[in-house]
Amino acid sequence: MKPNREVSIAGGGLVGTLLAIFLVRRGLRVTVWERRLDPRGAGESGGRSINLVATTRGMQALGRVGLDKLVERLTVAVTGRMIHSADCELTFQPYGRDVSEFNHSVSRGALNRLLIVEAERRGVQFRFGMRLAGGDVRAGRWTFVDESTGQSLETEQSVLFGADGAGSAARAALAKLGGAYVESVEPLGHGYKELLLPAAEQGRYRIEKNALHLWPRGQIMLMALPNLDGSFTVTLYLPEEGPSSFRGLDTPQKVRELFGREFPDAIPLIPDLAESFFANPTGELGTVRFCPWHFAGRVALIGDAAHAIVPFFGQGMNCGFEDCAVLDALLDEHGENDWATVFEAFTRARKPHADAIADMALENFVEMRDQVADPGFLLRKAVEHRLERDWPLEYRSRYSMVMYGGVPYRVAQQAGEIEREILDELCAGLATADRLDVARARRLIRDRLTPFLARHSVDLGYGRIPGNGTCPGPAR
Repeated sequence: MKPNREVSIAGGGLVGTLLAIFLVRRGLRVTVWERRLDPRGAGESGGRSINLVATTRGMQALGRVGLDKLVERLTVAVTGRMIHSADCELTFQPYGRDVSEFNHSVSRGALNRLLIVEAERRGVQFRFGMRLAGGDVRAGRWTFVDESTGQSLETEQSVLFGADGAGSAARAALAKLGGAYVESVEPLGHGYKELLLPAAEQGRYRIEKNALHLWPRGQIMLMALPNLDGSFTVTLYLPEEGPSSFRGLDTPQKVRELFGREFPDAIPLIPDLAESFFANPTGELGTVRFCPWHFAGRVALIGDAAHAIVPFFGQGMNCGFEDCAVLDALLDEHGENDWATVFEAFTRARKPHADAIADMALENFVEMRDQVADPGFLLRKAVEHRLERDWPLEYRSRYSMVMYGGVPYRVAQQAGEIEREILDELCAGLATADRLDVARARRLIRDRLTPFLARHSVDLGYGRIPGNGTCPGPAR
C-alpha cells in the first residue's frame, strides 16, 4: 500500500508546530494552517498568554528533535514556590528533592516563534491567517477561512491533525458524527487576567528570580513567573461571578481596593495595575474531555484539541509535547502507510493519561489557592520532603513523578493516592516533621508504595520507566 505523504495540521501553536517538526523529518510534506498572522511579523498579542513551565517530559520531547538546548536558552529556572501571605510575609517551598530539580519558565510567544523558525527551516509550509471553520470528516473536505478577507477555501485533506486548541473546530467536526464520539466541556468557574510586573533598572528582578510567586487567597489567587528580561508575567485568577469576581470588578477603584486588601505587596510592583486590568482580556479556564480522538485514518486530535486542562499543574504544553513524541514512536512501530492503526493506538495509549493529568490539575488548583499556607498542609509537605530525602529511591512525591520523573500520568496519580494514605497515617497527631516515626514510615512505604511501583516498572531513580503512553527515549 503506497503511503500518503501529505499531512495537514490545523493549528500552528506550540503543539501543532512541534508535531510538524516531528512529521517533516520523516519526509512527509507538512502544511500548517494557523488562524493568527505570523507572530514573527505581526507582533505578539499581549494579555492572553499564561506563562508556561517546561518540565522533564516536555524537554525530552523537544530533545527527540534536537531542540531542547535551544529552548533552554529562552527559559528561567524556577526552583520552588514563594508564598506571599496576607501580611506580606514570604515562605519558600522547594519543588524538588534538591536544586537539580526545577521547572523552566518560558514565554509562550518566544517559544512559538522559535518552533516556527525551526519548522520552516526543516521544510514545513505555514498558511497564516487561515482559520479552520469546519468540515466533512468522512469525505475529508475541510473549510478554511482567510481571517483578513473573510473568504472561504474548500480543501480536501487525506490526513488532518486537529491541533487547534480547546475550542477546536476539528473536534467539533468529529463530535457531529455522534455515536461513539463523546465530548465533555467543564468550565472551571474561574477566569484569568494577565498583568505585567516590569523589570527594575538595568533589567534587574524586583522579586526573587528563581521562583513562582504565589498569593493564595481562597477563591482568588495571584501568580507570577519570571521572564528573561527581568520582568514577571503576573496572572490574576478570580471567579467569574460574585463580589470579588471579574464581573464584580467594574471600576478602577474596585480593582485597587481588591489588591490593597488581598495583595498589598504587589501594588508597588505593578505600576499600571488598573489600566492593564481593563485593557487586557479575561481568559476562560476549563477542562475538555473527548473520545475517541480520531476518525479512521483521516483525522486525529492532539494537545488541547483532544484534552484541554486547567494550568495549575504546569502540564498542558508538556502533555501536548509528549503527545507528539508518543505519536512519533507509534509511527516508528506501524509506519506512515497505516494512519488508522496509528491513530487508534495513539488514542488508546494517551487517553487514560490525559484524563489523569486533567484530574490532578484540578486538584492542584485547590491546593494552590486554599492549602499552601495552611499549617496542616505545610506539615505534610515537610514530612514528604523528609521521606524523599531519606529514601530517594523508594519515595518521590506525586509532583516530582509528574514534573521530573516522566512517570506516566495515570501511574503517578495512583501512586499519589497511596502516598496520601501514608501521609494521613504518619501526620495524625504529629507536631513537627522531626518527630516522625521513621521505622513506621519505612514500613508503610515498603508495604504499600514499593510493590505498586514495582508492578508498574517505575524506578524512582528515574531510570527504568514504562513507555505506555509516555515520552519515549532519545530520537533514533
